[in-house]
Amino acid sequence: MSGISGIQGLEPLNRAGEVEHLIDAVKALIVPFVRAADEAAPSKATGQLALNEEGVARNVLVESLKPEELVKQLALSLPKAEGRGEEGLLQTIQDILQHSVNTWDQGFLDKLYASTNAVGVVTELLLAVLNTNLHVYQVSPALSVIEKHTANALANLFGFTGPRAGGISCPGGSGSNLSSIVIARNTLYPETKTAGNVCASGPFVLFTSAHGHYSVEKAAVTCGLGSTSVWTVPVDASGCMDPSELRALVVRAKAEGSTPLYVNATAGTTVLGSYDPFEAISAICREHNLWMHIDASWGGPAIFSAQHRHKLAGSHLANSLTVNPHKMMNVPVTCSFLLGPDMAVFHRANTLPAGYLFHAPTDDGEIWDLADLTLQCGRRGDSLKLALSWIYYGAAGFERQIDGGFATAAYMADILSERDDFVLVSANPPPCLQVCFYYAPCGKIADASEENTRRTREMVAKLVRRGFMIDYAPGESGSFFRVVVNCQTLRGTVDGLVKALEAVGREVVQ
Repeated sequence: MSGISGIQGLEPLNRAGEVEHLIDAVKALIVPFVRAADEAAPSKATGQLALNEEGVARNVLVESLKPEELVKQLALSLPKAEGRGEEGLLQTIQDILQHSVNTWDQGFLDKLYASTNAVGVVTELLLAVLNTNLHVYQVSPALSVIEKHTANALANLFGFTGPRAGGISCPGGSGSNLSSIVIARNTLYPETKTAGNVCASGPFVLFTSAHGHYSVEKAAVTCGLGSTSVWTVPVDASGCMDPSELRALVVRAKAEGSTPLYVNATAGTTVLGSYDPFEAISAICREHNLWMHIDASWGGPAIFSAQHRHKLAGSHLANSLTVNPHKMMNVPVTCSFLLGPDMAVFHRANTLPAGYLFHAPTDDGEIWDLADLTLQCGRRGDSLKLALSWIYYGAAGFERQIDGGFATAAYMADILSERDDFVLVSANPPPCLQVCFYYAPCGKIADASEENTRRTREMVAKLVRRGFMIDYAPGESGSFFRVVVNCQTLRGTVDGLVKALEAVGREVVQ
């Protein structure tokens, strides 16, 4: 034996062969999982499950089980001695696929995200192979450059065009919103970075829309500000923050001895999809020295659309902005960015001395050790998910997809408005991709809110058995339906959902 393989004690490696073998084996499981959703799509237009050749209906969307039933079905066991090898691995993967919600299925209209796409799957594979940490440039040179470039390009779209504009990726929209509050506090009141939440002018107050995301309150708890530091601002009939109410609350907070710190405006609220009036909110923030943040986690990607970007007018006036491509743009979960006009501000707010990890910036002042800009140390390369999708589809491709999603939402609103048994809660067309409505036989909502809630909940449960998964939210007249279309939703799917709603509605309301 000669060469390196002949060195005593050095066994030859075949990790590449093992990876190749397992990828092929897993591919044989996941491709049929996606294909099943594709093949089930035509049947969605009927509003019920299709029968196979044996006359059996298969629900590709989900095999619905209660938690205790699923525990028995999975019978998960982690080996205490030798592992189960390839056979055990593949069987477990098959079980996971069988008992998971297939978000590739057209009937998944439940949350503010849906399936990824082919380029998304490839991206996740690449990130798994690299398995590196985007905390310092030395170990992630290519991905660090990609994150800075992608964040800068995205920031430019929102009007952050200065020489230090850009952003960072965070672990989801809640993480981005939390980071924005920390940056706001440490920037406007630098002493808090060392002394904590101590302010001579009184305790901090954060303002958010009554329809804003709960992550703002959770972030306040995490920052030690307490949930009572978050004041909700009333909304108008369209679900948009009322600037006059915001101004009154800011003035009141000051009069009561508190320190107004931060305003969270929303681009695409969770329930109605409303966009707040950013220019008017910005004027109040400038007048009272408040940090203005825009939570565009859901509705932000409309910036790619010439038809819909007007909804984000004034976004360039924000101090920071969250956007989640893993929602409307169908890149893999999670992919969230916190953007801003000046990354030097982010750096001053978050940097801490750690000479064993972070090293000096380059001569031009650029920060390449990206974790020095964030609350995280361990950082996955989530920005690559948007970058490769952008390379694959281009901005024009994103625009077509987003315009298509908005058009589908409007199509559904039109259909419901023409039916006698539905009453829209959303505007028509809806401001974003969710359509909200009540089931109302003969156009009449039940007098008792409890009855409307009962109808809605029971109908949602019955829809799952027909291959549709939608959600509901509380309203003044009880819970109403919230259907979230996505950029891949077909109009035939909308037709079928309305048929299914009418059918289960007749079952629930005698």
